[in-house]
Amino acid sequence: MDPTTEKNEERVNKAFDPSPEYFPSTKTDDVELHEKKKDKRAAQERPQWDNQIEFLMSCIATSVGLGNVWRFPFVAYQNGGGAFLIPYVIVLIIIGKPMYYLETVMGQFSSSNCVRIWALAPAMKGTGYVQTLGAVYLVSYYVSLIALCLYYLAMSFQDPLPWAVCDPSWLNCVPSGESVNITSIQGNATSSAELYFSQTVLRQSDGIHDGIGLPLWDLTLCLFVSWLIIFLIVARGVKSSGKAAYFLALFPYVVMIILLIRAVTLPGAVNGILFFVTPVWSKILEVRVWYAAITQVFFSLSVCSGTLIMFSSYNGFRQNVYRDSMIVTTLDTFTSLISGITIFGVLGNLAYELNYDDVSQVVGTGGTSLAFISYPDAIAKSPVVPQLFAVLFFLMMATLGVGSGVALLSTINTVLLDAFPSVPVHFMSGGVCISIFLLGLVYVTPGGQYVLEIVDHYGGTFMRLFAAITETIGIFWIYGLENLCVDIEYMLGRKTSFFWRICWCLVTPLLMITVFFYALITTERLLFGGTYEYPAGAYIAGYCLQYIGMSLIPLFIIITLWKYRSKSIVETIRTAFRKKASYGPRDDDKREEWKQFRREAKLNRQMKRKNWFFDKLIILFRGYRR
Repeated sequence: MDPTTEKNEERVNKAFDPSPEYFPSTKTDDVELHEKKKDKRAAQERPQWDNQIEFLMSCIATSVGLGNVWRFPFVAYQNGGGAFLIPYVIVLIIIGKPMYYLETVMGQFSSSNCVRIWALAPAMKGTGYVQTLGAVYLVSYYVSLIALCLYYLAMSFQDPLPWAVCDPSWLNCVPSGESVNITSIQGNATSSAELYFSQTVLRQSDGIHDGIGLPLWDLTLCLFVSWLIIFLIVARGVKSSGKAAYFLALFPYVVMIILLIRAVTLPGAVNGILFFVTPVWSKILEVRVWYAAITQVFFSLSVCSGTLIMFSSYNGFRQNVYRDSMIVTTLDTFTSLISGITIFGVLGNLAYELNYDDVSQVVGTGGTSLAFISYPDAIAKSPVVPQLFAVLFFLMMATLGVGSGVALLSTINTVLLDAFPSVPVHFMSGGVCISIFLLGLVYVTPGGQYVLEIVDHYGGTFMRLFAAITETIGIFWIYGLENLCVDIEYMLGRKTSFFWRICWCLVTPLLMITVFFYALITTERLLFGGTYEYPAGAYIAGYCLQYIGMSLIPLFIIITLWKYRSKSIVETIRTAFRKKASYGPRDDDKREEWKQFRREAKLNRQMKRKNWFFDKLIILFRGYRR
């Protein structure tokens, strides 16, 4: 037989195995085979959760974090109160839940991290690196907030509470431990809780035009302890973090319920709660409010940060991640509402004690102000054992922070361990913890809060939103919605309904794209505390953080196109965006079953397909497998 015919027959035979539609040319076969063997070795050594509950607890500990307690109440108040809950719930349903379910499905199906999962569309690999870089940005300052919680926790055992009284050096100070209406005092009076946070804890500078200063020894010690706790939890990978997840997920709810009962029984609490839930209907049509809802959902659920893909990659292949995703996303919403009621109940009592008619006068500026000024101020006025409530609150905050910190660090760890499988887990964990601890020292300087705002603003949500858009495009518009639905049916035995199909393919990406461009056009220059303008170098550094991360996506598209270059531009593009032979279930037997399942699904689709338009309608509304 003629060798050319033999070669051609071999290529034709390969086409009968749809993965999904086409096999690469022989030019890239050696590269594909090498990568497949490498992925197979890593997959065979990949650990798993000891049971399904560990995965669920880890997801709860990750998604239910500091964002629920101090970010959600203030964002809701800022964007229409009760009216904000409407766009928030809508965004949760059409973006939050679909993205959460998608990422848990993708991680479990391929047993891969957020980078290697892009074997389904190699040119989009940069999306995984953007998510990993975003995790580095986030965890670098997130742990500094845990350090502040530990500092306040240590100080909460003193009697009286140190922020309840004024230091002799503070001018125009009003003790937080006394019920005094600040507006009745002549001059610019400031509560001792606020002065304690800015003067004693942070020793905050007036700006960073002259530098950020040197790390403060006590906050550095708290930062070290925070990283030590996280290291001990992740030192053995999922074997150790899975056990810690029970405490990290459940303990905060015990404290939250105690604080909720205490909050709603305080005098004036009803006014604070009504202030929180009373809708300002005029704001519901503002695009800014919808942008705030999307950013809150991303921050709260930890979607597009790589953590959900990472956690689910350690699952058994048949675990019901649909059920787990619905449980976590629903629980997260209720937690946010409980936190809002608790926080504003306490703030309502604070307004009552100070004889304020308007609760907004004690809200502050949200974020760290809400956690370390307004709430401690209210605790200091408690007539019954304020130390107990201070200890409970800051222990809960630290636990919530550690849960999310563990997830973010594990995401970075998993990417590195999959790239360097010969390095022991504890060595990799230790190296990453030390590196980011040293990086995080900038946040425990007198100018640390200024740096934190820059990193949060430029390296946080905006970049993750961009990665989320490319993630949906890569999976649904390149890999293919019907291919994903077939994969889900094989893995979970569930047919994908119209709701998930329409959200994944159209509603979710289009809404995110709209909000992304709105934010790009309307974003104003960041001002610290609403007044301080950063030096030009700080803004340049912020833009570098943001656009260096975003540039990874087009950069890896170019690299992949060069890697798979051929004489035909069209063929080069097809090969670069077509799934690799290494993509699929980890287990060899399941991989063969999956290929057969896909082969049957493709044959069924070809038999029923009439034209391009009819094909897309069928895929979008119900799929071919009925």
